[in-house]
Amino acid sequence: MTEPKGSAVGPAWVQVCKECGQVHSGQENHLYEYQDEVDDELICHICLQPLLRPMDTPCGHTYCFQCLGSFLREQDFCPVDRQRLQLHQCRPSSLLVRNLLDKLNVMCPYQPLCGQPMQRCELQPHLHNRCPGFRKLREEAERRKRPSWNELKGNKSELEPGTDSKHTPMSSRMAPPRGQADPGLVNPAFEETEDDAPLRCSLVAETNVVEIFRDEPEEELGIRIVGGKDTPLGNIVIQDILRDSLAARDGRLAPGDHILEVNDVSVASIAHAHAVAVLRRPCPAVRLTVMQEKGFSTRNPRPEHHPSPSHSNSPAPAPNPGTVIQVTLMKRDRSEPLGIKLIRKSEEPGVFILDLLPGGLAAKDGKLRNNDKVLAINGQDLRHGTPESAAQIIQASEVRVNFVVMRQQEPVGEVDLGSEGRSRGIRRNADLHYFRRRSTYVKDPPDGFSSQEKTVSVKKEPRLSLGITIAGGRDSRSHLPIYITSVQPVGCLHRDGTIKAGDVLLSINGVDLTQLTYSEAVSVLKAQASQASVVLRVLETVTTSREEEEGEAVDLDELEVLENPREDDVNWAPLWTHWLGLPSALHWCRDIALHKVNNESWGFSIVGGYEEGHGQQPFFIKTIVPGTPAHFDGRLKCGDEIVAVNGATTAGMNNSSLIPLLKLQRNKVTLTVVSWPGSLA
Repeated sequence: MTEPKGSAVGPAWVQVCKECGQVHSGQENHLYEYQDEVDDELICHICLQPLLRPMDTPCGHTYCFQCLGSFLREQDFCPVDRQRLQLHQCRPSSLLVRNLLDKLNVMCPYQPLCGQPMQRCELQPHLHNRCPGFRKLREEAERRKRPSWNELKGNKSELEPGTDSKHTPMSSRMAPPRGQADPGLVNPAFEETEDDAPLRCSLVAETNVVEIFRDEPEEELGIRIVGGKDTPLGNIVIQDILRDSLAARDGRLAPGDHILEVNDVSVASIAHAHAVAVLRRPCPAVRLTVMQEKGFSTRNPRPEHHPSPSHSNSPAPAPNPGTVIQVTLMKRDRSEPLGIKLIRKSEEPGVFILDLLPGGLAAKDGKLRNNDKVLAINGQDLRHGTPESAAQIIQASEVRVNFVVMRQQEPVGEVDLGSEGRSRGIRRNADLHYFRRRSTYVKDPPDGFSSQEKTVSVKKEPRLSLGITIAGGRDSRSHLPIYITSVQPVGCLHRDGTIKAGDVLLSINGVDLTQLTYSEAVSVLKAQASQASVVLRVLETVTTSREEEEGEAVDLDELEVLENPREDDVNWAPLWTHWLGLPSALHWCRDIALHKVNNESWGFSIVGGYEEGHGQQPFFIKTIVPGTPAHFDGRLKCGDEIVAVNGATTAGMNNSSLIPLLKLQRNKVTLTVVSWPGSLA
């Protein structure tokens, strides 16, 4: 087999670009073997190769994004006419130009096992789904990096103290040298079967580069992040992706991805607020280096608990509510349609089956049903995907199309806890699933986070407004307390200067506000503000950044943007770290029950417990592994705090106590968690 350019004996898997299949550094353009002569108008004037992610300058020239970015780091002018130029002034080329470039004919670099000709835009799905040469290289790499079962059995913790698997590209989670395990990093994923044979042997993770182009330099990516050097999580982790956002439409990022670099700036070891500032910097394109979990590689595979995919027309047995099932459809040829209509729902992210066309392949097979939620197609995660991205995966499939779907019973009076768009009255029904943190679950905030109470008394005219806007409430997502989003300059509280955006409202004139819905809080505030004297009790969270403690440089101008929102920013919300300092009395918990079969992993890793120098830390979810019960359930999120397991509080537990408690739960475990919304970037 002729290997891709870059090595005479064949490249290592870690060196191979997962988009073009060639060997090049992350700072270099992709390499393609073009089959035809390319028009000069489609050539970059810097690298003299066909344009990749073309960018138009204000002076009318077009370059590769990578080439232009590298050039402008050293110079400040256009390479052709030498007019003054900065990257943020450039815009992505028109859709017509990008389509012409995508249609250029290239050849698969893996010869002689493959070497098929195709359009440039088809190469990446070809490599990942159909190319025998690329598949052979990947399988060889996975075989080489699998640890022996003796290593896994003898070492339950994953990493040496002070290290993080997310910083090691393309690595499975290897066991550390024998000795004391890091108490802050646990993954109860490696479990033994009763006959000492491994069900799953190692996690597979990859480092990928994702570039997202923006029409407006200040447009949000639409991701929520948690973590940071100043938090127990350490790394910056994507908690959620907003539907219809830039990141959702791009489709390559997923919850649980660890962000290592943003536009070549490392965010792997900086404070949370600083990382948010870096992500929010205005620019026409955002280049993210992310570590993505790909799930488990298997050894001695055993029959799964999913129904065995068959191709008969007999209907599947009716599953229980919330059952995950696997369905395989076999096309006669690549172009045969499946006969499936896919939609998105306004109240829930993801892709759903709207209808099965009569006479179509899916309808004849009989296993898929209307309203099934599509979790994955051909191994690609679609929990936060779009119908368009699902259709592309199906069209790129050869003959076999593997669906993983979630099927639930028809809801009867069911309430969607995650919907922000429903009326407040409906969302109040969700209170049955939440409860105030019990006294037995009380624990101190993480090291470096705390809160302090403030009391403000003001004398005012009856018609004079307090001048504050609020958000949150018991009926809000995550049951956030009532907090201040802005202090208007026309109100009496602005003149006092004590109250700031982000402060949590505790009471007004002795009336408790901590258990009210949004509308109830508004009514109380209006009634009390009409009096001549107002006494307001608020809670301010305090963060002591570990980064600042260690004397590292932080861009204060960037942080000022985060701490001082614009008065007209109606969507402003505190950073994720803001909530970590709240006392336990303001936490609202909910129970999440996970189910599994036999000895498979629960599918999440945790940080927390006793840490030398930082004392007892709460336990947080750091990673959710694709293809596991935690992943398919969908309710757990990275950054959630675990306060109890099967009703037993985790307060005071150390690492070595919590792991056996989780492992002893064979088929069901109930986690009591507190969840705060991640910072929006």
